[in-house]
Amino acid sequence: MDRKPVISSNLISVGYDEEAKTLEIEFKNGVYQYLNVPRNVYDALMQAPSKGRHFHGFIRDKFTPKKIR
Repeated sequence: MDRKPVISSNLISVGYDEEAKTLEIEFKNGVYQYLNVPRNVYDALMQAPSKGRHFHGFIRDKFTPKKIR
């Protein structure tokens, strides 16, 4: 999955597969996928002024992570 670099102290890059509804986030400690994520959640993350704060408030505890790297 192609990820786009983001400006954040916690997140390095973010990608989204619309067909699979999979959000992929690269952190400093690895790459995680989140399944069944609606497109609007990804769009909101990418538009958020603070990617880390948005992730913690709207994604971290709402979608189950799977470490892939």
